[in-house]
Amino acid sequence: MIQLEIDGKPVEVKEGSMVMDAANQLGIYVPHFCYHKKLTIAANCRMCLVDIEKAPKPMPACATPVTAGMIVRTASDKAIKAQKGVMEFLLINHPLDCPICDQGGECLLQDLAVGYGGSNSRYNEEKRVVFHKDVGPLISMEEMTRCIHCTRCVRFGQEIAGVMEFGMLGRGEHAEITTFVGKTVDSELSGNMIDICPVGALTSKPFRYTARTWELSRRKSVSPHDGLGSNLIVQVKNHRVMRVVPLENEAINECWLSDKDRFSYEALNVPDRLTKPMLREGTNAGAVWREVDWPEALEFVAAGLKRVVDAEGSSQIGALASPHSTLEELHLLQKLMRGLGSDNIDTRLRQSDFSANAVAPWLGMSIAQFAELDRVLVIGSFLRKDQPLLAQRLRQATKRGALLSVLHAVDDDLLMPVANKLIAPPSQWVDVLGSIASPDAAGSAASSSASDVARAIAKSFTSGSSKAILLGNAVVQHPQFAQIAAVAQALAVATGSKLGFLTEAANSVGAHIARAYPIQGGMNAAAMLDQPRRAYVLLNIEPELDVANPVAARAALQSAELVVAMTTFKSAVDQHANVMLPIAPFTETSGTFVNTEGRAQSFNGTVKPLGEARPAWKVLRVLGNLLGLEGFDYESSEAVRTEVTGGATDLSARCGALDVQVSGESAASLALAPGSLEPGDLEPGELERVADVPIYFADALVRRSSPLQETNDAAEPTARINSRALASLSLVSGDRVSVVMDDGEAVVACKRDETVADGCVRLATAHASTAGLPSLFGAVTITKLASADTNAGASVDAAASVVGQA
Repeated sequence: MIQLEIDGKPVEVKEGSMVMDAANQLGIYVPHFCYHKKLTIAANCRMCLVDIEKAPKPMPACATPVTAGMIVRTASDKAIKAQKGVMEFLLINHPLDCPICDQGGECLLQDLAVGYGGSNSRYNEEKRVVFHKDVGPLISMEEMTRCIHCTRCVRFGQEIAGVMEFGMLGRGEHAEITTFVGKTVDSELSGNMIDICPVGALTSKPFRYTARTWELSRRKSVSPHDGLGSNLIVQVKNHRVMRVVPLENEAINECWLSDKDRFSYEALNVPDRLTKPMLREGTNAGAVWREVDWPEALEFVAAGLKRVVDAEGSSQIGALASPHSTLEELHLLQKLMRGLGSDNIDTRLRQSDFSANAVAPWLGMSIAQFAELDRVLVIGSFLRKDQPLLAQRLRQATKRGALLSVLHAVDDDLLMPVANKLIAPPSQWVDVLGSIASPDAAGSAASSSASDVARAIAKSFTSGSSKAILLGNAVVQHPQFAQIAAVAQALAVATGSKLGFLTEAANSVGAHIARAYPIQGGMNAAAMLDQPRRAYVLLNIEPELDVANPVAARAALQSAELVVAMTTFKSAVDQHANVMLPIAPFTETSGTFVNTEGRAQSFNGTVKPLGEARPAWKVLRVLGNLLGLEGFDYESSEAVRTEVTGGATDLSARCGALDVQVSGESAASLALAPGSLEPGDLEPGELERVADVPIYFADALVRRSSPLQETNDAAEPTARINSRALASLSLVSGDRVSVVMDDGEAVVACKRDETVADGCVRLATAHASTAGLPSLFGAVTITKLASADTNAGASVDAAASVVGQA
């Protein structure tokens, strides 16, 4: 430890610390622009110049290491004069557009200019101008003349996001921040560059010119998307959400947000919002929707459910709920179903193999422990897109020397060092994972090169003090999920590693704690669709986009006598439901999400519900009362939460140890599960499908956020195949193809993608264009419909026609 003195106050800091660190420890503010606690030191703004005794000139506090006995003065005449000189230089070219700048009111330059800027400028020469750039739908670079070249955005891309999308060109007054040859910014964490920009050079394009910062009310909330549970500040004006920014929580999201957390609010006020209860009158093509009041809608639902129970039995009612729903909503839904006598409830909508015992799909450790791992095996995870901020934490761990190994069917660029990777078709994952567990007795499916990698992975786990094996979404959705999980568990036990899940949704863990799954012989999600019920209760789902088998979902709902849909958006269920009940999204209701580490985080609504929408927990409470069920007399969502959690916030003990058990009978029948393939089962001309859920197709909110839907990550799915498979099918990238699986079909363009394993095609789910395929895994046949040249020619002709009409 080093002892020094700052502004007359003694302080002790670690050796290697900077003067800025010591000042922060004392609570002494040193003005700065380029310094950020999460980024490396650049020392290029010079605003943090301080007076150090015996130093010949002022020194930058962010880049000056402490020494024993150092005496620092941050507010001496010498320091203040140096800081004012720097400020004068920074303001030479800065435009005087604070009245129209979105950063006005929360601008670091604006704040420091008050304290360190002069009342007039001595600079009379012509000011420089930097032309605007278009870098995509999320970040605005319309006023880059404001940029002070702090390079925070550049360093964020390199160090946190893992990809250098911004850089600096030119020298002197010609220097400017830009992208490489006009490319867009596509990182899933790009919005954080807006937050860390200390001036108004990078601003939010969706928020641009919509409100001033002092007009906004600020309310805390929790992200409803991935399993991390990022903390948010929702900013509101006139009962409308205007912007979402991070609430710093070092234990969860640090000071960052993923772009889907930041920009999904744009879906909250789209025309597709359901604002009144609606009943469907008539049948088939002649059916029309009629707006009704809440009493009529709820009485219709209660009467319909009673009718089905009395005539067909309670087992003919099934409930499907989104794992993005709150803990309170899921608890009341399962309580309603079990009050009616039915155990048919599930949130595991994309799962196809239920032969293992139900285990809580949690991380198996705290997020802090996850960040300290030094040996990691990730199986079947589209990590960057499924869990952007957990991927960021893993990226930092690899920088510190952690060894990351990957088993997957696609070789995605994780933007971090990967020590070992095994890229194999999904049908081989059980054998390949077994070869890691027993590297000297590799399965027949593993090639010699795969066996070498398996040995390298096994060897990496012989060392290290903190180890984990993590199962991604593709494993949970895999038709042999139980077998993969069981082998992974055995490997974890053998290597002394933790076993965990990289959970899919905001409340996947909460759904398990609320027991929103069959526990007494009820039907799981797949069974409810394969064996249609007479009535369905849908909570916050889009049936053809959120399930493993959209074909079965469509057929089951169309054949049902009653489909009750509690939904935020009309288009989510208007083709299937008999009654639509408008429920509030996360910004308009109170509730609780349990994140991937088992932490329960509660939040309140930030705005009033739109129109006649109501919180889903209130709708379920009233339905319980109308049905005459006991235990539905809640006064608040807090009362519901307390009933589930007992008031605890750390629910990791309720998640329990991840003990995967597969019965012998179920294990023997796994080969018959939909999509199951054994190595070598493919017929000539067939490929294995690998289905990812693109980051901006993952839930109803991101699907309707217009800025997110304009990004490259939201492009229409293509059949992505490597060059060897393309050649074997006589295809070229860009050809229009028919993808057939069993009785289902999707028509898409094909695209060359060398990251896809041999014998596989990567084709996304959760999109209308691929909703005709009945499984996320399994054999598909691809047939050419039109050549790439024909498609291009048709596009040119269409464009010419439009120009001619204009």
